Amino acid sequence: MIGLKISEVIGATHGKLLGGDYGLTVAEISTDSRKISPGSLFVAIRGERFDGNDFIADAFENGAAAVLTDRDVVDFPGKTLVKVSDTLKALHDLASYYRNMFDIPFVGITGSVGKTSTKDMVACALGARYNVLKNEGNLNNEIGVPLTIFRLEPGYEAGVIEMGMSAFGEIRALTRIVRPKVGIITNIGVSHIEKLGSRQNILRAKLELLEGLQPDGLLILNGDDVMLSGVKDLLEVRTVSYGLEENADYQAYNIRSKGEKGIDFNIKLDGNEYTVHVPAPGVHNVYNALAALAAGHELQIPAELLIDGIARYSPGKMRLNIIKSDGLTIINDAYNASPQSVKAAIDVLKEIEAERRIAVLGDMLELGEWSMSAHRETGAYVAGSNTDLIITVGQAAAYIAEGALETGFPGSGTVVLSNNDEAIRYLKDIIRKGDAILVKGSRGMMMEEIVNALTSG
Repeated sequence: MIGLKISEVIGATHGKLLGGDYGLTVAEISTDSRKISPGSLFVAIRGERFDGNDFIADAFENGAAAVLTDRDVVDFPGKTLVKVSDTLKALHDLASYYRNMFDIPFVGITGSVGKTSTKDMVACALGARYNVLKNEGNLNNEIGVPLTIFRLEPGYEAGVIEMGMSAFGEIRALTRIVRPKVGIITNIGVSHIEKLGSRQNILRAKLELLEGLQPDGLLILNGDDVMLSGVKDLLEVRTVSYGLEENADYQAYNIRSKGEKGIDFNIKLDGNEYTVHVPAPGVHNVYNALAALAAGHELQIPAELLIDGIARYSPGKMRLNIIKSDGLTIINDAYNASPQSVKAAIDVLKEIEAERRIAVLGDMLELGEWSMSAHRETGAYVAGSNTDLIITVGQAAAYIAEGALETGFPGSGTVVLSNNDEAIRYLKDIIRKGDAILVKGSRGMMMEEIVNALTSG
């Protein structure tokens, strides 16, 4: 991060100096008093469980040079404190000010499913030419995105930022910080439908991305998503689509599965045909690669470089990681789950060479009144694949088994369990060499516990 003077912080946040030095320079921004580096600015955020203002003393003790607060703090003589009306808004305002110091293109990505994989794929593609900043892990929210922006420094040539949301207004706030040159919406599913109420509302929330898109920017949509294809020609911004259908602007065809080694497809760009290899299985990764090709093409990166970058892609932690362990093939997709992502994972399991295919599926959370029907529909989809054994974990996931049975899946091929411990004990009793085991559930289910138990020996 480039150092910022307190006078700049005050100007960007419309703050008031309670005490200390206008000329002081801060070298880092932190919202966690436990992870303060010397010379940092600590931003005291009010959260659901904690109020950062209660940890101002800890922040100074751990080396903070200054604090941004929304309280009239008077008991830190000699310390630099800036008061603002809202520390979260101030964090966003400061991130926007800092973003404006860098004249580089950003790609902003949102959607119901596949945001992180698409972000990583786009970053790999652009990384063949540029030094790319991207958000790490799950830093895609109202705090994580600003903190990612503060990692910018001279030498970065492009940015790829994933933007998550669970309510209206969140994408709006983030896109106004990022101000992307290219926007990507991966799909409109039912993730967070419990809060937003309908897929139409989810679409509206995702389209907030446009409010920060640069005037000459490009919006890239998944043309095979029925809701996105329906709005493509209604938007006032320059828009292109990607997909497998013939009317897509970036169309993949001649798709060839390579099993665990990945998937190949062909595409025509500027009149030339290219072969693209994605080193990760599943047709959903074809969509991710198409989004990356579209973004890179907009930024005038040669197709050969983009394809080389995509070939270097590696899935993130607990995102369809294929693990070989003692004769087993374990697919660790325990990071999160939604109906769409479970179906994609089942499609990957289908491609794995195995004596027997086992799907260990946990609760899909945040589905509200749609939970029962969504789990049942997922079960019907699993039943239509070549999965041999369905093991459900959790209360809601039991409806996956019901959906499978209603579709004609044999009762001997379904097992309903309550928790991870039961699943671990059951699996250790029945697994044998040659099995392929998919483990997937929502983040709150912590199903990596099952993967760890199966791979720990």
